[in-house]
Amino acid sequence: MAQDCSMKRSAENNIYHLQDMLEWALEAQEQASGETQASFEADRRLQLALMKILETIGEAASKVTSEFRMENPQIPWSKIIGMRNRLIHAYREVVLSVIWDTALVDIPVLIAELKRMLDD
Repeated sequence: MAQDCSMKRSAENNIYHLQDMLEWALEAQEQASGETQASFEADRRLQLALMKILETIGEAASKVTSEFRMENPQIPWSKIIGMRNRLIHAYREVVLSVIWDTALVDIPVLIAELKRMLDD
């Protein structure tokens, strides 16, 4: 019985963290909307906003259980968590074009996948 409660709590926590990831991914998309790479590179506030958002997505991803991550390899969990770690621990080595590409290319794919997972 305690095992069942623990598993249910883990599943509920996974949903919570997936919802958190989706919320912040949508925020990243909104922040980048209407911007160009040149405007992004000229706007320190936007750079910092997107970096913080990507950190938060990575933190939420790290809280999803390893079992769930293994069952859902379509999400690049290690890359998302790795980016969070790099932004926090190797912040002087951040390449702005990588942040921009992530916001423009990877975030829309992540949003679609998270929506699909949460709808199931």
